[in-house]
Amino acid sequence: MPVTVSSTQAGGLADRHGIEPGDKIITINGSEINDILDYRFYETNSKLKICVQKPNGRQRNVSIRKGEYDSIGIECGTYLMDKQRSCRNKCVFCFIDQLPQGMRKSLYFKDDDDRLSFLFGNYITLTNIDEREIDRIIKMRISPINISVHTTNPELRVRMMKNPHSGEALRFIKKLADGGINLNCQIVLCPEWNDGAELDRTLSDLTALCPAVQSVAVVPVGLTRHREGLEKLRMFTAEECGKVIDQIEAYGKACIEKFGRRIVYPSDEFYLNAGRDIHGEEYYEDFDQLENGVGMVALLRSEFSSAVDDEEGDGGYYSASIACGISIAPVIKELLDLARKKWHNANWKVYPVTNNFFGEKITVSGLITGQDLVAGLKGEDLGNRLIISSSMLDSEGRVFLDDMTVDDVENALGVPVFVTTGDGCDVLDKLLGR
Repeated sequence: MPVTVSSTQAGGLADRHGIEPGDKIITINGSEINDILDYRFYETNSKLKICVQKPNGRQRNVSIRKGEYDSIGIECGTYLMDKQRSCRNKCVFCFIDQLPQGMRKSLYFKDDDDRLSFLFGNYITLTNIDEREIDRIIKMRISPINISVHTTNPELRVRMMKNPHSGEALRFIKKLADGGINLNCQIVLCPEWNDGAELDRTLSDLTALCPAVQSVAVVPVGLTRHREGLEKLRMFTAEECGKVIDQIEAYGKACIEKFGRRIVYPSDEFYLNAGRDIHGEEYYEDFDQLENGVGMVALLRSEFSSAVDDEEGDGGYYSASIACGISIAPVIKELLDLARKKWHNANWKVYPVTNNFFGEKITVSGLITGQDLVAGLKGEDLGNRLIISSSMLDSEGRVFLDDMTVDDVENALGVPVFVTTGDGCDVLDKLLGR
């Protein structure tokens, strides 16, 4: 489907050449334009011949000369210039299927769109695209692509994702790798499903595609209390988390010997749940899997320590509290102890918040709701301000998953709320009231 222009930049190239809202962009230099990837790829040329279709069906060609990366200045109704592709799977571990009813509608949408993988780092399963789309990715050199693999056993993948096409879609991984596309892979690990020998198989298959496969993150399944009618799953025990770490780290060492890079990583959650120390930042190399919680603790420690070293401590009185998930709370306490060596009069407290909304098994900060913050902190001595992570909020930084706002929490607790990006330097700034 050609893309439809919703607006043009006043005085821009499109505007000056008579392209108007309601026009359709059929082709650029003879290539069909169906979405944002087509448009951006072909718009970079310095000489453009654009076939435009007017609302009455009449077509005309527009010739434009411009700088190679200059925009012609059009906007479409959606960012993708097309409809967002939704997920066709029914994965046994899907977190969205475990959401309670009554939340805002957008939270229930499952995206599985390769265009968002490239543009924003979203992970895709490859069950929503065909050979033509794979060929387009390779032609356009769209790289890296982030893939939710979970298992390279076709039969098991079908069972886990409840999609009869999910097994055969695995062939696209090798085709992308052979086509020179870099891949970041994700494995959501479920006890007695894709762990043990199955994890060995998956890691062996994926690392065989290095260096195209540039990183693999293994994360533990997350289970809420809202699983009525869903497949029976359980969490990993602390002992099992330790065994998973050992298994993955063995592959990481082998990859270093063979490729000079670790490639394969357990998420921080495995270490926290196992009660093991998390490695320093050098272990995580380029931090390719931060969005999967791989190396976040190491990076936070490093940034915070550097920020403390760069500051001159003083005798001022600083009073603040940090609310966070139960799993990360010991790390936050460790950082505050480090900072107190310079700010001796600081009154800083950490409050681990129990997740009643999703269930006590959910211990990460990013899934804490406004109502759980209020319930857990009401009546506590929070100091002059409460500091929370931006991961708890929407993209605008104001609304929690339960639709409570930062203002609601401030009013309920009677204290101003400071939102930190999670960068170590920013955390210290918020502790010091900046």
